[in-house]
Amino acid sequence: MTHPNRKGGFTIVELLVVVSIIALLIALLLPAVQKGRDKALISQSIANLKNLASANEVYAGDWGDRQFTCVPDDAGTVNGNCGTYISTIACPPQQLLGWDVSGAMWGYFLGSAKCAQYPGNCGNWVVHLPIGLGGADSGFGAFRVPGLKAFHDYVNGRFYDSTLYAPKDVLPYNNVARYFTNAAEFTYSNTDGLYEDSSYCFSPAAMYDAKVFGRNTATLNGNGFTNPTTLPAGYRSPPVSRCKYPSLKTRMIEHQWMQNAPDSPINTNFAGNTTSWFFNHGYNSAPASLFFDGHIELVGCQRSMQADQRVAPTNGSVWSKNTPLGVNGYYGGQSYDFLVKTSFHILTTDGIEGRDVLGAEG
Repeated sequence: MTHPNRKGGFTIVELLVVVSIIALLIALLLPAVQKGRDKALISQSIANLKNLASANEVYAGDWGDRQFTCVPDDAGTVNGNCGTYISTIACPPQQLLGWDVSGAMWGYFLGSAKCAQYPGNCGNWVVHLPIGLGGADSGFGAFRVPGLKAFHDYVNGRFYDSTLYAPKDVLPYNNVARYFTNAAEFTYSNTDGLYEDSSYCFSPAAMYDAKVFGRNTATLNGNGFTNPTTLPAGYRSPPVSRCKYPSLKTRMIEHQWMQNAPDSPINTNFAGNTTSWFFNHGYNSAPASLFFDGHIELVGCQRSMQADQRVAPTNGSVWSKNTPLGVNGYYGGQSYDFLVKTSFHILTTDGIEGRDVLGAEG
């Protein structure tokens, strides 16, 4: 018989069973939710690269099919020397970031000589060059700054535009997202002092004349590099039509390590410990990459390394080991693991005429 005062309910054991089942379901579903979110963020980055592909095409249409460049075509005639150029030839176009809300213009200005009307000095010459290949400015250059006015006018007309920042590039994205809706071309706050370059970068090797990274087997064992300062036309960017392998040569990629990245976003191998990991700092890194034929895919560092090994016996390398950046290439010494060694996209052998990966038939 049922006791007249007994009421229905759950025992402690039953509650613990229910809680355990819920916890198990959450544990099973959470990775799937995170994976879905990750795919959504990658999809947004791919969408950004599609827009940047269109911007590159329009730029080429306006500039005789040329690859994006900031340096004067004839800089090689003065051995790439800024001081000599602005003293004896002309004041090149200044590399502008844009006007702020007060009407002030921001940029990397070259002051003195024929550029005396501008502030700044030749320390900003590195932002005219595709990439610094020696000295204090090694590794930086116009390839890292697609937000320059010379290119952002082909995007959405602003230095800080959401198209130029991948949502997985968390630290830069969070720092500048507040500016995405600002009507000004450029915004700089003296309060926080934030400045962040784009999440994407051009291939600097493809911004030089192809002879710069071209093979010279007589002296360089096939790992092509000739200092652009020795070539009168070395700094002249090539026409896009010179790309021999448009489905194998990258044009723009995610510069930071975003796919399969370590938990810490800061690369402590850099002095100051404020720099993000670069795309070539991990064996499992796979940056979203825009190719010259317009297609976009995730390109793993290991894939490019395998391509490097496949061409090595007869053709040297897919990236040059002989630049002033040394055998480690583009900041290879700051890598996360010892497995990775690649500077594909940055130091591509043969420049725009080379390959960063191989296809099914090599």
